[in-house]
Amino acid sequence: MYADWVMILIAVWGFIMIGLLAIGGYFMFRKFLKALPREDGYSELDWQEYYINEALPLWNEEAKELLNELVSPVPELFRDVAKQRIAGRISKIALDEKVDTISLDQIMKGYIIATPKRDHKFMKKKLNELGIDYTDYLELFELADDEKQKFSIFEQTELVTKKSRQED
Repeated sequence: MYADWVMILIAVWGFIMIGLLAIGGYFMFRKFLKALPREDGYSELDWQEYYINEALPLWNEEAKELLNELVSPVPELFRDVAKQRIAGRISKIALDEKVDTISLDQIMKGYIIATPKRDHKFMKKKLNELGIDYTDYLELFELADDEKQKFSIFEQTELVTKKSRQED
């Protein structure tokens, strides 16, 4: 009788360990894919870091504080990755638009397109809490990544730039 319980416990422990390893492997594989070089020899993460470094002088304290506030609902484990992804999109947009400083407009554009569609409900809730009107950016919600379609930093920001030019 005791041996049966031990065997069941070992089997359950084995299934839990396999499940946890599979979950961890999934996230590691996704990071690995982003680190693979593209045709130009640089990965998505390399370009993201490049745009952040190039736009660093454009970030003022107010923009940095707003970015920190916007990523605050993200679980702490993923917050740095989310912050870097959003900052990369914002920086690319700011450089494409050739602005002197990053403003709420660039932050909103980058924040919306960098946030996956599954998290838009939480994003809208956070924007409402901060009293930020996002109605001017509703069309950008379609450019965000979802489970079926993944955009690169170039595809998203080029579409945002096209939409901005059409409005002008």
